[in-house]
Amino acid sequence: MERHAFAADDSRRTQRRLARDGIVSPEMARVAEREGLQAQLVRDEVARGRLVIPANLHHAALDPMGIGLRARVKINANIGSSPTTSSLDEEVEKLALSQRWGADTVMDLSTGKRIPETRRAILDVATVPIGTVPIYEALERVKRPEDLTAELLLEVIAEQAEQGVDYMTIHAGVRLEHLALCRHRVTGIVSRGGGLLARWMVHHERENPLYERFEEVLAVCARHDVTISLGDGLRPGSIADASDAAQFAELDTLGELVQRCWDADVQCMVEGPGHVPLHQLQENVERQQRVCHEAPFYTLGPLVTDVAPGYDHITSAIGAAVVGWHGTSMLCYVTPKEHLGLPDAEDVKQGLIAYRIAAHAADLARGGAHGARAARWDRELSQARFDFDWRRQFALAVDPDTAQAMHDETLADDYFKTAEFCSMCGPKYCPMHNFRDVDWERLERLGARRPVGAD
Repeated sequence: MERHAFAADDSRRTQRRLARDGIVSPEMARVAEREGLQAQLVRDEVARGRLVIPANLHHAALDPMGIGLRARVKINANIGSSPTTSSLDEEVEKLALSQRWGADTVMDLSTGKRIPETRRAILDVATVPIGTVPIYEALERVKRPEDLTAELLLEVIAEQAEQGVDYMTIHAGVRLEHLALCRHRVTGIVSRGGGLLARWMVHHERENPLYERFEEVLAVCARHDVTISLGDGLRPGSIADASDAAQFAELDTLGELVQRCWDADVQCMVEGPGHVPLHQLQENVERQQRVCHEAPFYTLGPLVTDVAPGYDHITSAIGAAVVGWHGTSMLCYVTPKEHLGLPDAEDVKQGLIAYRIAAHAADLARGGAHGARAARWDRELSQARFDFDWRRQFALAVDPDTAQAMHDETLADDYFKTAEFCSMCGPKYCPMHNFRDVDWERLERLGARRPVGAD
């Protein structure tokens, strides 16, 4: 589609402004097509702030997508180089894998050297929206976190916006007055951005510069139609810290910032907690929706237990499915390497597969048109399974290659692609095979006979 539908200058109206003016933009029309919704409904949801379309006008390769309550539950994949490992080529490969395995957006969280070059290479080929955390690049330009300035942060935000970044995590909700609430936490502050800003505020004895200069941040984002992802810099990093005073104090500030974004016609979504036990998940989603006026919720996980390093794609996918059911609009994936190291290509795949399953389960539970489509997919695969149509099963699987490889590991010959059993039960014990061999006509002849042994 034509991405430059409006003039690339200061007079360009954001998707939110266009929607509020009653205009269906090409981006809104594309989202409607992809979601199976009416274009007018998409426009209304964007105008209301319940749906965002991250679509920087400089991102020419983008295929616009929507994040919100009326859309499918979306998945974000995090990639990015670190100071100790990875390269530009590896990150571009991770982007390609992320898109292949179903990421709806990708965040480039690169640190270390060559950050702008890595981001440029990613933006040149990414058809999905690309997000960043500008404070990471700003930190690379100074010797110490204390040397950061508001001017440098604004400079980096402007450069990334001009380069084509579709959405940015801005940790403007971390206030100086909140920090004392974190002092006795088990894991303190686990957000990189939140930790850097906490150190800066205490050193300078000043308020968060991103909060103080938020109007200037909004001006940059409005100029390029960058969606703001309001970062949860005080999110809990352990079950012991979940749903505490620090988390909810920041959430209240994020609710205020949502309204300020909307007043400036800037699209926004709100980031959510990282570690929350199962019994607190619904409460967390409902509180965010209430405090933040139903702006789209974007959660990391949440992880529902802390005891599974190496398997946190599982502990978090459990939480992700539940919060998606209750109203989270986008799920930030967690890979098996969470808490342990920089993910490689296989970790990216495993994280995305886990989260595609979680998002699909959430769509099923939420019902509506997206739930009906999800249910049809389940039914089609189940029918193929009952029909012993192995090739159809593979094709419908979330990961067809893995499904076929697991089947073929023990029954590789082509004959077994039509066999009415697998290696688990074999032909004698297969319950579906035996069910098909039941003499149903004989059962009908039994009519209304009482079962043997009935009273």
